[in-house]
Amino acid sequence: MEFTKYHGLGNDFILIDNRSSSEPCLTPEQSVQMCSRHFGIGADGVIFALPGQNGNDYTMRIFNSDGSEPEMCGNGIRCLAQFLAELEATALGAGIEEISPRSYRIHTLAGTITPRLKGNGLVTVDMGQPQLSAASIPTTLVSGDQKIVNQSLEVAGQSWSVTCVSMGNPHCVTFVDDVAAVPLETIGPVFEHHSVFPQRTNTEFIQAVTPTYLKMRVWERGAGATLACGTGACAAVVAGVLTGKSDRHATIELPGGCLEIEWSQLDGRVYMTGPATKVFTGKI
Repeated sequence: MEFTKYHGLGNDFILIDNRSSSEPCLTPEQSVQMCSRHFGIGADGVIFALPGQNGNDYTMRIFNSDGSEPEMCGNGIRCLAQFLAELEATALGAGIEEISPRSYRIHTLAGTITPRLKGNGLVTVDMGQPQLSAASIPTTLVSGDQKIVNQSLEVAGQSWSVTCVSMGNPHCVTFVDDVAAVPLETIGPVFEHHSVFPQRTNTEFIQAVTPTYLKMRVWERGAGATLACGTGACAAVVAGVLTGKSDRHATIELPGGCLEIEWSQLDGRVYMTGPATKVFTGKI
């Protein structure tokens, strides 16, 4: 089986051309083995490029490094867009820059997502409108139709002020004075598996340096500590606007690099711009 390795700010994925079948060609267990950094290729997840459905160009499925299947992945869909453009360019005997700019409608478990190649490895993604009700996240922290903004949550014997956002997948955002001081490896799993999140949660720890520049560390549901999280960066700006700590357009500094995020006041949609980098191709 052929594969291509991509990363989005260090959040790395194994991309597989799965367009000949409507189901992933690997099981979750096989994907776990491929994601192993000691016994496999090494990645945060495996992404399958499947045929389109519901009028979309393609379908995205992803298995995390623990075998779970998330609804969406922001860095992953940028990598998928670059991968698809490369496949199309190869079929045409052209270079990838020759077919840029190019946009795709991608069916995901979080709905239709639209990435657009801008050239030079950059991709802008229309991430859709954030969902803010407890039921849509989902969380039982408050009743179903309420928002969770600066809500107190007890985690590991400490009270945290959290704001919850769904970007098609669940996020719990908390602002801290010093993001580098957060014991991510110990507190992250406790947040992820907290009883108020029935489908677990991604957790973002944010330091608002200025209203337009935020530092972020993330514990991803199903992948652990990663160098970047696209949906998490989007959730961070939404949470920052709701709590008065961020402007609607901000740079998010992650361990792997920076993303540009805008929560548009015109249409209420979140737009993410960042790189997708090809690492290598191979066969396994």
